[in-house]
Parts: sequence; C-alpha cells; structure tokens
Amino acid sequence: MLMKILIALAVIVVVFVVVVATRPSEYRVARTVTISAPAPAVFAQVNDFHKWDAWNPWAKMDPAMKQTYEGAPAGTGAVYTWKPFAATSTAEFTFKPDGNQTAVTWSMAGKVNFVAKVIHLFVDMDTMIGGNFEKGLAELKSVVEAQRSLSR
Repeated sequence: MLMKILIALAVIVVVFVVVVATRPSEYRVARTVTISAPAPAVFAQVNDFHKWDAWNPWAKMDPAMKQTYEGAPAGTGAVYTWKPFAATSTAEFTFKPDGNQTAVTWSMAGKVNFVAKVIHLFVDMDTMIGGNFEKGLAELKSVVEAQRSLSR
C-alpha cells in the first residue's frame, strides 16, 4: 500500500514538473491610454524618472520602497531601480500622436524562471501587474492633462 502511495506521489510530481516546464518562458503585459496632450508633453513625464512619483502606482502602494537613480538625470543613460524582489524586465512606453492627443502604451516583457512558472500557474503577470499599469496610466493622464490646462 505504501509503495502505491509513493508511486502515485511520484507520478503527480512528474506531471506537475512537466506542466510547469511547458509553460511559456517569457511574458509581456501591455496597457494603453489616450491622453489629451501632444506626445512631447507626455514624453516629458516618462523620460524623467524623478517625475514618476506623481503617477507610478508602485510608489503609491509603498512610499517607503527603496528607489535609486543613476546615470543621466533623464533620457538616455538614466537608470531607475527599486527593490521589491530580484528580477530584470524590459519596460517600454510608446507614444502614438493623433492631433492633440497621444495614445500611450506601457508594456513590460521578461523571462520567466521555473519558480515564476509555478507562480504563474495560479496568477499570471497580466493579472499581477496589468491593473497597476492601468492605474499608473490613468494617473499619468491626470498629471499631464492638469499641467496642460494650467499652461493655457
């Protein structure tokens, strides 16, 4: 009887490992918002990491999080890091001008290790961060549109 239980457990473990191993090894999450402002006004908020506190959803969730800024103050060579857990991902913002409006897409892509694949069986990256992207883009929209109305 004990042998049957051990074999059953071994089969379950092997099946679990196979299922996890066949999960995607990369992820991509993206959200888009349209902002009533020209692309340079929106880009100015995204290009300078020091301005992110006004709209970054993670800064609002954990105001005590450790943030560091390195390199150039803004633009090429600027580096922004924070420490919730060790990971490396590529975040991108794209700007699509349309008259006096700009469609802004915030995306993130990265590789997924075995442990992350296990976690993603229960909650995927889109579920984990997609809502935060939506909140951040809504805040970015508010900041940019408020600045634009003040400058008129």
